[in-house]
Amino acid sequence: MHKSGPGFVGEPAGAEPELGPAALQRRFADAFRIRPGVFWADMLLSAGLGWSAFFVAGTSPRGSVLGVVAGIVACVALYRAVLFIHELAHLKRGALRGFETVWNLVVGIPLGVPSLMYVGTHADHHRNALYGTSLDPEYEPMAYWSPVRIALASLGVVFVPLLLVIRWGVVGPLSYLVPPLRDWAVTYASTLVINVRYRREYPRNKREVARFALQEMGAAALVWTLAYALWTGALSPHWALLWWSMGAGVLVLNQFRTLAAHRYESHGDPLDRESQLADSVNLTGDGLWTLLAAPVGLRFHALHHLMPALPYHSLGRVHRELIETLPERSIYRVTEEWSVLSTLRALFIRTAYGNVQPEPEREVSGERARGEA
Repeated sequence: MHKSGPGFVGEPAGAEPELGPAALQRRFADAFRIRPGVFWADMLLSAGLGWSAFFVAGTSPRGSVLGVVAGIVACVALYRAVLFIHELAHLKRGALRGFETVWNLVVGIPLGVPSLMYVGTHADHHRNALYGTSLDPEYEPMAYWSPVRIALASLGVVFVPLLLVIRWGVVGPLSYLVPPLRDWAVTYASTLVINVRYRREYPRNKREVARFALQEMGAAALVWTLAYALWTGALSPHWALLWWSMGAGVLVLNQFRTLAAHRYESHGDPLDRESQLADSVNLTGDGLWTLLAAPVGLRFHALHHLMPALPYHSLGRVHRELIETLPERSIYRVTEEWSVLSTLRALFIRTAYGNVQPEPEREVSGERARGEA
């Protein structure tokens, strides 16, 4: 594979010089600097607003306008806080000390999505040899599905919070006593995926094993503490229902955002750098729904695939500079869509009238693909 600057995928022959890794690294070197204050303030303020609104929603008269508004605010704010898991997956070790631990304590574990579910596996989505194949955890050829199948898969995420309770409270503890269950829990039930066939690898070293176990223990402790509080009556079932609604709301928002992140037209063969870019989407509109549904830099998902190491707070500036200077026929401009809703509409129109056909063959040798990546 082509070797280039940090955080870039390989550059194929014939690529635009302006979009080459070396050129982008030189031009935007300052944009790769992480601004710790932005990370900390954004995450903590989002989480603080989310949990404060959650408390207001839980203590307001049921069905009241205040309660409903507070619930919506809680869902949107916690959704933004949760999506820092994506930045965690790209941060180098030691780049932002303590951030992952604090995020897990205030967001990840309370919502049932500790960082182990993304850190360590998301990189597979960015590998040339894996992107769009059966070994990509975050890709399915949905452009070849029917609209009904996409809708059913999307609505199914509302049950995920309940499955997470079982995963951390029951499967996790039992798996340490039952080796076959442990194998299944690690490889198939510890990753946020679109591709349910994805099989993650076991943690590779003592540090990763310890990190994995500590997060599992934290999630299990929270599940059993809340279960005990519900059993004894110390906690009203109303709070459990509210927690489930918040988790389901966050996952539904993320599902809409995910559907608008790519065109999902890969037939399962590994794609080169430009093909990955063309299959990805930048949302250029500034409507409220798009800003809320694709926060933390995820509006510029195609740019993120071009420059994965670029921190979220730099994506907007880099995107604007590229648009101002790239030629009209640049492949980068093919990535542009106006909003989440317009992108979803285009996906459903393609599946309803154009692209529906038997699902492409997507089998790729795991050993071969990971070795090439």
